[in-house]
Amino acid sequence: MSNPPNIEASGARANRTDPDLLSLLVCPQTRGPLIFDRAEKELISLQAGLAFPIRDAVPVMLVEAARVLSEAERARWHSKR
Repeated sequence: MSNPPNIEASGARANRTDPDLLSLLVCPQTRGPLIFDRAEKELISLQAGLAFPIRDAVPVMLVEAARVLSEAERARWHSKR
């Protein structure tokens, strides 16, 4: 009889967003590039001034679900580029 799958390990893998997927995504509003904010689990669109959430390793690419970036956040991201 085979061992059951390791649920904890498979759950950990499911919570990691695929970097190849992220490289293909663009802002749905501007069609511009996105920046991956690993700490906040968001994709940042500087052109639109929006942060798209990543929930359960799935980017939520809906403008309605995005958070508006503050001016300070936009300035911080611009300075990092």
